[in-house]
Amino acid sequence: MAEADADLSGQRLPDRQLHSPGLLALLVLDGLLLGAIGLVLTPMYAGPVPAPVGAVLSIVVLPWLVGRAGELDPRSAVAGAPLLAWLLAVGVLGLGGPGGDVLLPATWQSALLVFGGLFAGLLALRKVLIGGSTRSERRADVRGDERA
Repeated sequence: MAEADADLSGQRLPDRQLHSPGLLALLVLDGLLLGAIGLVLTPMYAGPVPAPVGAVLSIVVLPWLVGRAGELDPRSAVAGAPLLAWLLAVGVLGLGGPGGDVLLPATWQSALLVFGGLFAGLLALRKVLIGGSTRSERRADVRGDERA
């Protein structure tokens, strides 16, 4: 047993190395794209009725991204990386969009996008951190193989 792999009591420490950094990068990129697409789809209307498609998409997909990142590594920085990327995209593009345009107007659809997505992502992150995931002891390899 190597010196760095054991604590003072002689017990083996858990492996702190991320096994699939490429997959995590894809999940973070998905979080960025989800934030941008959510902003674009937020002001949609179905006839005269507002249809917050972007908000619903973010509320449904963002917890899945956080959960998959949590399967790679349950540390908060890794599991919350897609949520932070989504928040960065919504904040930067929504408040100071391209050419000075504001893509996040003061409407209930925008509030649903921001607060609904943030709430859903934080709930998923909480579930990962307290170990509520059904696959919390197993990690998925890039190929989808189960690893102990």
